[in-house]
Amino acid sequence: MIKEIINSIYPLSVNSMNELESLVEIERYKKGETFIKKDRRNKKEYFLLQGICKSFLISPEGEEITLSFFTSKSILSPYTTRTQREVSMLNFKSRTSISLATIDAKEFEIMMINKKDIRDFGNTVLRNELYKKVDKEIGMASLSAKERLLKLREQLPMLENLIPHTAIASYLGITNISLSRLRRDLVR
Repeated sequence: MIKEIINSIYPLSVNSMNELESLVEIERYKKGETFIKKDRRNKKEYFLLQGICKSFLISPEGEEITLSFFTSKSILSPYTTRTQREVSMLNFKSRTSISLATIDAKEFEIMMINKKDIRDFGNTVLRNELYKKVDKEIGMASLSAKERLLKLREQLPMLENLIPHTAIASYLGITNISLSRLRRDLVR
């Protein structure tokens, strides 16, 4: 399945794909497990084969602040954007049971140096990550809560039916009560 994820972003040569697939390890986590922890060493790239997870930070008040959602057949935030000196700057938690394909980040970096198509794939993933972050930032600054919810529904249909609404409210930058009101108003 990693082949399908990669080729949807940037097609690789058969040789490069085989080399990349030879490095893959599979990890599985149950719903609610934090599998990447802030301030802990992490040296992997992650491909979400199945399930839903989120990236988050803990507020000074101890609340989880959701930064991003990831769904089946996607790539988690790349190693270079979520770590500093091999230490994670973010937490990642499964919101459903999940299956991940992982690759050692240093081995992937060596492949990027040696193979142009893998380098182009990696650069495309980084560009996509930057676009998602900027798009969310612009939305938080310029859209109403209702518009942000509608945009999330467009980008990730059915997400509201699959994960706790507290995570969605946090992602939208609103309270859970405000999300309930918005959802009720949109039904009318």
